[in-house]
Amino acid sequence: MTQELGKIDKPSSESFRGKRKLMLIPWLYQPPEDAVEGREIIGRYWKEVSIQVDSLENGLGSVNHIFHETLTSSGDEALEYLDSVSPQCGEFVRRKIADGAVLETTEDQDIFNETMDLQRCIMIPLQSHKVADQLRNWFDDGVHRRYEFISRKIDELMGSSEVGLLVINERHQVQFPSDVEVFYVAPPSLDEFRRWIERWISEKMASVSGGQTSAESEIKD
Repeated sequence: MTQELGKIDKPSSESFRGKRKLMLIPWLYQPPEDAVEGREIIGRYWKEVSIQVDSLENGLGSVNHIFHETLTSSGDEALEYLDSVSPQCGEFVRRKIADGAVLETTEDQDIFNETMDLQRCIMIPLQSHKVADQLRNWFDDGVHRRYEFISRKIDELMGSSEVGLLVINERHQVQFPSDVEVFYVAPPSLDEFRRWIERWISEKMASVSGGQTSAESEIKD
């Protein structure tokens, strides 16, 4: 069962005694350096995430395990990676580790590398539809195995009554164990970021299209 924070009453420890609890946090990719507004929203997002997670911990208990997609290692190596791809997330995770949580290896290295390589391949225009279809099927299978592995890691590492935290993209396909209660953390800035990224992409596409039109005009002249 998945519950969205902000649309339910604050959970009490008695309501979920003996159950495994998992907080699910959408992972928002860090915008480029020149996207100032996007970076400001990301900063607010992680501050709001921190507040909501703290509120959940008051009712559910402290976080025991932290899972983060793309992590094929744990400890200092994993923290350094998070600092490089999302400094605010890295700061948040460090604070939870200081409170006693453990940052876990979340992905299988071979499966993760396989899906990333296949993702690059399917982005290349191909002449053969048969090859394109085979690549897509291979990629879909890899994605299935990747999320299946994440689900197993959560199931194996989270003990009875423990609290976990998973940071993962909103389009994930992880099937959670039936005895895990999932709490979806959705701060106000999540919708703000969604609106911003749609606008930013549209502006980039319009800019590219405008450049192509200008170049075509110069060629005709």
